[in-house]
Amino acid sequence: MKVSSIAQAVKFPLTVKMVMIDLDGTLIDTVPDLAAAANRMLKDLGRAEWGIEHYRAWIGNGVPRFVKRALTGEMQAEPDDKLNEPALTLFRQHYAAAVSDLSRAYPGVVECLEQLQAQGFSLACITNKAAAFTLPLLKNLDLAKYFQLVLSGDSLPKQKPDPMPLLHACQHFSISPDHGVLIGDSSNDVQAARAAHMPVICVTYGYNHGHDIRQSLPDAVVDSLIEVLPYLRLYK
Repeated sequence: MKVSSIAQAVKFPLTVKMVMIDLDGTLIDTVPDLAAAANRMLKDLGRAEWGIEHYRAWIGNGVPRFVKRALTGEMQAEPDDKLNEPALTLFRQHYAAAVSDLSRAYPGVVECLEQLQAQGFSLACITNKAAAFTLPLLKNLDLAKYFQLVLSGDSLPKQKPDPMPLLHACQHFSISPDHGVLIGDSSNDVQAARAAHMPVICVTYGYNHGHDIRQSLPDAVVDSLIEVLPYLRLYK
């Protein structure tokens, strides 16, 4: 496999110690369970349900915004406060009850994690999903065992695209940002990595609000997580 980059200033393979990986749209296809929970919420409220293709475009900025999009059908619209809070409560109840019923790891994910772990990389999962959903989802799909650190959307005061979670992970593993890499699927991931001054690799199959991730100019793009391996070399 020929290793190449979109950002020409970045030289591959990267010499890194820590690999941070996004969850929704990168590790796991979570849309089926998110869509099912959102439609149960809408049904409870007597509102029309949406098709799964809408939910694929709405993922990526945390549960509160996801619920607002389901209520309004728009990316940034604000529903009535009297509707928003009950809807959020209903969604959380439905999603917590079936967080991993339909969700599955993408092809190549387990193989990649096993090889990264075997090679000695420190692994972290960095997601905007709330910990109440992140932790059981990783556990139920038998992925939690690969990660030495999991940072959810409510683990710190700020979440991606802010660089705080990435820099926190660097501090946790006692490394500088240039010895870490973020693997994600969205412009949020690219923005967070740029702000943290670390490289970023993106997958093509994720939930980038329907936009081609190449437009966000990550350092490299892969079609499967297993394809990341030639891009990385362990820093010792």
